[in-house]
Amino acid sequence: MLTFKLAYKNLLGAGLRTWLNVSVLSLAFVLIVFYNAMIDGWNRQSRNDTQNWEIAQGQYWHPQYDKYDIFSIQDAHKPLDESIQALVQDEELVPQLLQQAAIYPQGRMQNVLLRGIPNEQKLLKLPTIQLASSGDPNTAIIGKRMAKTARLSVGDRVLLRWRDKNGTFDAQSFIIADVFSCDVAEADQGQFYIDYRLMQKMMGLAGEASLLVSKTEASRPLPGWEFHSADHLLKDLDQLIHSERISGMIMQMILLMIALLAIFDTQVLSIFRRKKEIGTYMALGLTRKQVVGIFTVEGAMHSLLAAIFGAVYGIPLFMWINTIGINFGSADMGITIAERIYPYYSIQLLVVSVLVVCISSTIVSYIPARKIGRMKPTDLLKGK
Repeated sequence: MLTFKLAYKNLLGAGLRTWLNVSVLSLAFVLIVFYNAMIDGWNRQSRNDTQNWEIAQGQYWHPQYDKYDIFSIQDAHKPLDESIQALVQDEELVPQLLQQAAIYPQGRMQNVLLRGIPNEQKLLKLPTIQLASSGDPNTAIIGKRMAKTARLSVGDRVLLRWRDKNGTFDAQSFIIADVFSCDVAEADQGQFYIDYRLMQKMMGLAGEASLLVSKTEASRPLPGWEFHSADHLLKDLDQLIHSERISGMIMQMILLMIALLAIFDTQVLSIFRRKKEIGTYMALGLTRKQVVGIFTVEGAMHSLLAAIFGAVYGIPLFMWINTIGINFGSADMGITIAERIYPYYSIQLLVVSVLVVCISSTIVSYIPARKIGRMKPTDLLKGK
């Protein structure tokens, strides 16, 4: 207890030097918390958006389907048996039929991935209800990225060309019923959505599908279909988030080292200038271990004061940012990222950040304080 009291009095007695160290360390603490909270917020929003717009709780794929191999789509389809059709009727599964196609906006050719999806589905946020709102069966919906690339808008007509199961090419004019705003690039760029039953008729693939979007997380076995969980489908996104987190950790370490260097210099200077004070402590009966503890605790208290001071201006700042979000403009980066990201501050993040700062400052304070144990009390009292 005596060690803490002496360390606290010495810390306050240092005046401006203490508060400069506390300010720098608190800034490092606030930036570390903010950056990690932004990454966590991006991760949560991206996962939620991808599940809401594209994958739900998982997908069943045709064995030949590979989302990274465009040539696998042509033959990746099969009929739905009665058990699967019952699940579709119960809205547990949403079937999709995929095929390559091409559109001709303003006479230009553009390859697209043609997606047939039931217009009555409610599992995904796609506004498929618009496919049946106009009364014209040849309607389509596209995302804002797709609309920008093809220079299409609501009400425009565009020629769609496809090849059916027999390899015969056919074409039909489609009207754009809706242009939706979506933060998931894979559900937007290059995607052309039409009604599921209409596409079956166009392709000559009655009752067939390429993949099934699942409403439930549990993977029930469906013969002839491969289940891919949401975690598996979000693996690329998780790797991207992980790489961003690692690159951020490098900058955080540099910032933290700058703050810790200030504490280290302060401790070295204190030991050099306070030799008589150290000798007096020893003459009064304090052991070398206790004196080392006083200087170590002084350094550790910098981190505690920095956490308190950082909370004073950090909490209002974080609350304000959480109300307005962080604007990334159009966020048209080809990855799943919202126009505004809202940081997520978890208890684990705060606890880990405080522990890292406190432990680091304690270690940095202890390193120069060890030299006290090798000093002679008589020389210290003389100021040597």
